[in-house]
Amino acid sequence: MHYWRRLHKDLFNACLAERKTAYKREGRSINYFDQQNALPKFKENWEEYKPLGSQALQATVKRVDYGFQRFFQGLGKYPRFKSFCYYRGWTYPGVAGWKVHTNGGNGHLEISNLGKIQMRGKARSWGVPTTCTIVWKNNKWLASITVKCEVQRQTGTGAVGIDIGTLTAVAFDNGDKIDNPRFLAIAKSDIRKASKELRRKRKPEKRKFKASRRWKKARKKVSQLQNKVANRRQDWTHKVAAQITSANSLVATETLNVKNMTAKAKKGKRKRQKTGLNRSILDVGFGMLRSAIKYKVEEAGGNFLEVPAQKIKPSQTCPKCLAQKKKELSERIHQCEKCGYTADRDVASALVCLNWALGTNVLDVEQKALAKTPKKCGGFSQLSAMKRQKPRT
Repeated sequence: MHYWRRLHKDLFNACLAERKTAYKREGRSINYFDQQNALPKFKENWEEYKPLGSQALQATVKRVDYGFQRFFQGLGKYPRFKSFCYYRGWTYPGVAGWKVHTNGGNGHLEISNLGKIQMRGKARSWGVPTTCTIVWKNNKWLASITVKCEVQRQTGTGAVGIDIGTLTAVAFDNGDKIDNPRFLAIAKSDIRKASKELRRKRKPEKRKFKASRRWKKARKKVSQLQNKVANRRQDWTHKVAAQITSANSLVATETLNVKNMTAKAKKGKRKRQKTGLNRSILDVGFGMLRSAIKYKVEEAGGNFLEVPAQKIKPSQTCPKCLAQKKKELSERIHQCEKCGYTADRDVASALVCLNWALGTNVLDVEQKALAKTPKKCGGFSQLSAMKRQKPRT
């Protein structure tokens, strides 16, 4: 399987190199169909790619095209060559080349020209398998299988406003709070100790010497500690999102631009403070928690509304008289000078979000979701509707 992963990595780099070379030397652009139609002749010259399957190779070529489409639309950086360490696996976009023997709990995964592999895991709901992605992560082989099924998720009839923060992870409009678990802060000392041991080992360099077993062992220890923190955060995120969804069909919160919030501090005296704030934001997982709540609520048939933070300013607005006053991050209590309303800052912000959502017609809310795939050659569903081009002569 590692050998197959290396072959897919080489194919990805070859497709990327072909595109770059053709544009620099000839000014000619190569699209996905040009490289897809060249795969049969490519496999005749490189016979080791024949056992990998045609659809899996097409998905690898499509990954290159997807990277260029994101770059042209301003959604990502220019595609770069991948090393073996950073190329995780491959994808079967259809039902060819693999078969799963399970009813949603454990079972076996059968891959053509490779055999049966025992797998462990349980799906919340099971249906007809459609796609499969093989990934090497955390020294384990993982299979991400997409199934076509009827999703069942129950939700309540309540409405809630929430505020996501660092001191208090989640604050509700009724005054309830969920404390910040601080997974990274708890494991910080162990990670620093393991990282120090890793730095004492001689780091391998390309074309000079290979990594020693002690260096690999030290690196594996650091990776295990970091992965443990990530797994605990992910588990906590889904539990909190499920708890909120099970009791409420309407959830309102403010818009969060985590990328801008966690940007590096500019040159100044408070650079260390900004670094600590960024670490706290990433430790809670603002974006991951918001995304989990959103898809669970919408999956259950509810409504997830985002308050425009720059326009409404929930953290600076009084929920009773709507008076606005700028507050510093150190001010944790909301005290309105006009109406005299006093409450916790995060609770007041959650109440402002809920009031805004209740005053908005949910049926008329514009769903301006960012397209995940480009319009042209975005995915295999779009490609199936387009005619296959003839190979170049």
